Amino acid sequence: MSRGSISGLGGIDFTQVLLVLFVLIASLSIHEAAHALAADRLGDPTARQLGRLSINPAVHVDPIGTLLFPLIAFLTNVPLIGWAKPVPVDLRYLKHPKRDFALVAAAGPASNLIMAAVGAVLLAVVPGGAPGDLAARALTGPLFQLLNLFVYVNVLLAVFNMIPVPPLDGGNVLLGILPTGPARIIEQLRPWGFLILYALMLTGVLSTLLGPVANYLLYLLGV
Repeated sequence: MSRGSISGLGGIDFTQVLLVLFVLIASLSIHEAAHALAADRLGDPTARQLGRLSINPAVHVDPIGTLLFPLIAFLTNVPLIGWAKPVPVDLRYLKHPKRDFALVAAAGPASNLIMAAVGAVLLAVVPGGAPGDLAARALTGPLFQLLNLFVYVNVLLAVFNMIPVPPLDGGNVLLGILPTGPARIIEQLRPWGFLILYALMLTGVLSTLLGPVANYLLYLLGV
């Protein structure tokens, strides 16, 4: 169910590329596992039976959406939208299909916000070492870089995924909130979802709308 907005890096730093890719894969894996856990708790065993109730990246990674597209974006600066394998949800098992499907959809972005908060707490409590203590700073510097990146990526994933356009999680949450008539109109946008998202990205509307939200969340987290 998850999608991620991926932008390229200004210069090719393969260490940084691998670090970002590692954080992205780990975050998307937990995101998808959160969808699976929510569905299972709400009565749908489909994801659990398929082995998706796991944070093992092997069960969530899509070779194109999680690996190839991010690498192309990082190395060429071409804006691409990545994704992980969507978690299947069978509405027949849900007691309240409309509401419960929205809760399953919201679980993914919620997990990203929780991860970002955990990363921010770790940033606040991990000792940075005195300015002159080169040994301590050499040890903690990479950890601070990793935690900063972890917080940043998860905030972006949460904000991007809550855009109210299906097939993003925000679109699915909206379908569970709206009355039947408006929800049917939103559902009709699903085949055009990626085109809408790319149009928003290429025109700069997406960054204009989401940038302030992401920055405010980072401010609240103290990052």
